[in-house]
Amino acid sequence: MALQRLSALLVALISAIGLVLAEPAHAGLPQGNAVKDPAAILRDALPFDQPDLRELQHRLEGTSDDLRAKRWSALSRSLSRSQALLATRRRVILEAIPEPEQASAEQLLDTVSDGIHQLQEEVEAQDKADFLQTRRSTLNRIGDLEAMLMQDAIPEIPAEFDALPRLLGRATVTINTTQGAMTAVVDGYNAPLTAGAFIDLALKGFYDGLPFTRAEDFYILQTGDPEGPEIGYIDPSTKQERHVPLEIRVPGEPETLYNQTFEDVGLYKATPTLPFATLGTLGWAHSDQALDDGSSQFFMFLYEAELTPAGLNLVDGRNAAFGYVVDGFDVLEELGVDDRVLTITVTDGADRLQAHA
Repeated sequence: MALQRLSALLVALISAIGLVLAEPAHAGLPQGNAVKDPAAILRDALPFDQPDLRELQHRLEGTSDDLRAKRWSALSRSLSRSQALLATRRRVILEAIPEPEQASAEQLLDTVSDGIHQLQEEVEAQDKADFLQTRRSTLNRIGDLEAMLMQDAIPEIPAEFDALPRLLGRATVTINTTQGAMTAVVDGYNAPLTAGAFIDLALKGFYDGLPFTRAEDFYILQTGDPEGPEIGYIDPSTKQERHVPLEIRVPGEPETLYNQTFEDVGLYKATPTLPFATLGTLGWAHSDQALDDGSSQFFMFLYEAELTPAGLNLVDGRNAAFGYVVDGFDVLEELGVDDRVLTITVTDGADRLQAHA
């Protein structure tokens, strides 16, 4: 049964080749990417250069294998090394943070240290449930520290897109639907134009009341097609449909790819900074005929990464991811073509939206 379901999925992926407007595009999961936690993906996507903080983050995230296997002694040693790293590199981490933020950073570092100490106590008690809760909270505080390093971190955007809105940082939204509410984080650090278009339309109330128009089991759920003959957002100033270019960042590459797929530039095995690697990945839809005609329609990834063998994901590098659902997965799994978006509310980050260059 599982094999039949996987085979059906692959047939749908390979034959659909087009996630979008009326028909979207395609993409591909990072080969062997084991990172499926959206919070971890978002932390890894932050473009900052402070190796000690990144190492501390990865050490705590890396405790999962030992926790699953109940290797309590190994967990204790790992946490001791993490505490030692924090103690010896604390001053270096603080010096990397902008001076106005350093007092707050001191408090966050104290909270992280306390969290690691609490994790050690939970290891001694072999309390898995409390360990997971404390680790999540501690990693969130590390994420807060990492966000303090994000001064002027938006990559350069080509001048030809100066008229488009852009999100200068991250925003959090609540997506209210007929099945309930979901929370998503939208990433303007790595997809400023795509995230900017989405937040701009959310603030305009564009998505309110729109139906989910496409749903494929274990694939995608799509919305954003307005009522009437149009298939995107009509800019009132130009009376034309506003188009957003395909926008993809690759780790280690200095420039963002605009209107180019991975195939176009020969990146056949690359993993984007924002991969389609987890349930609830937000993607921007474009047609099969062009890469730069996405306007308002977006989709949410429905299947889990482990259902796709390495190298067979058809979305990475062909569509732009711009954020992740971080809460409300039970709602996402219930949604279908009979459901609607009620509202999309920007709960944090609306002030980071810039109308144009």
